[in-house]
Amino acid sequence: MPTIKKLIRNTRQPIRNVTKSPALRGCPQRRGTCNRVYVRRVIDPVESVA
Repeated sequence: MPTIKKLIRNTRQPIRNVTKSPALRGCPQRRGTCNRVYVRRVIDPVESVA
């Protein structure tokens, strides 16, 4: 059991849940939370040359 001084200096850290797939955190499409899908109109390549 830690002393009160030690508890004041270093508070107890909560236990964090370890995910089985940490790589999916940064990719919303693979995680299944992609909330906006849209199609952009392609600019005519002839117009972009001029």
